[in-house]
Amino acid sequence: MSPQRPPVGDRFRRFRDRLAADGTDRLVADGTDRLETSGDHSGRRAGRRGGRRGGGEEVRVPEAEFTSYYGRPVLKAPVWKWDIAAYLFTGGLAAGSSLLAAGGQLTGRPALRRAGRVTALAAVSASAVFLVKDLGRPARFHHMLRVAKPTSPMSMGTWILTAFGPAAGIAAIAEAADWLPRHGLLGMARRALPPVGHAAGLLAAGTAPALATYTGVLLADTAVPSWHEAYPELPVIFAGSALASGAGVGLLAAPPAQAGPARRMAVAGAALELFGAHRVETRLGLLSEPYRLGRPGRLLRAGRLLTSVGVAGALLGRRSRVIGGVSGAALLAASVATRFGIFYGGVASARDPRYTVVPQRERVDARRADLSPDRAAPPAL
Repeated sequence: MSPQRPPVGDRFRRFRDRLAADGTDRLVADGTDRLETSGDHSGRRAGRRGGRRGGGEEVRVPEAEFTSYYGRPVLKAPVWKWDIAAYLFTGGLAAGSSLLAAGGQLTGRPALRRAGRVTALAAVSASAVFLVKDLGRPARFHHMLRVAKPTSPMSMGTWILTAFGPAAGIAAIAEAADWLPRHGLLGMARRALPPVGHAAGLLAAGTAPALATYTGVLLADTAVPSWHEAYPELPVIFAGSALASGAGVGLLAAPPAQAGPARRMAVAGAALELFGAHRVETRLGLLSEPYRLGRPGRLLRAGRLLTSVGVAGALLGRRSRVIGGVSGAALLAASVATRFGIFYGGVASARDPRYTVVPQRERVDARRADLSPDRAAPPAL
């Protein structure tokens, strides 16, 4: 020990004398390691771990409030911008439109078939543009086709788009067969395109459910709290939104006499979308907050209202082309609002550390409670 520093005993005695001189607290050196308040022995506090003495209060360190990790966010928010939210919408629109086209094809409704095929091609083309814009370089999409990884939603989504896009394109091109001359080489193409288009349309419709739902699986596979916890609901919401948007195309483009499949799609899609949206806003506890507050809450409420208006118009205005068009526009707008609301809700949950830390604490406490020896033992058989 350095000669300049006083012995430990002297420092302890000076500390005890200072407490006694202040007249507030004094140390009771009777071997019990207690701290009592002068003039009020009812305020004794036991220094022993895990216990109290004399009815005093237990000293506890307050729970820390996490706002950052050394000045950095607890969870890095997604770098995706509005173009990915638009990609979510256009992918669902392409899937719903191809299903609408297949329904029109199988039931002999050419207006529905034509509108669905053309819209599916336009929507999947827009999806490719948004996706390549996010990737930064078109070659990155090509590089993702080097492997097929079933456990990766991004890898599976790349292959789904690769299968859906050409089929939707051939089906849409087949709609131009009537514009070709009847004789010569183009006449042969005119006769070959319809059956090829029918096969391609059914192939596109077969991959449409996977295209409509894989983006929900992709979002739930991230660490973003409100997306990850909603993994059962997001595919349901996106499937319903895809059906509703496809129905909107049919109600806008087809005459009322051919819009029967579109009306049935509207009812089915609205039921799935409203059910899933209600679940993510009520089932997730604290993680439901981002879907109810701010811009995500406004978008999802607008989506519910527009969906209800679209379904009501589809069912009540069966003979009116104007009401059918208004209903179709409402369903399309509802799909946009729902997709953007889900997207921005997840981004908001990643930016607030509370949505990351509090659920983790709750899970840890639940595991500790399950492993606690104080739990009652099961009755003996």
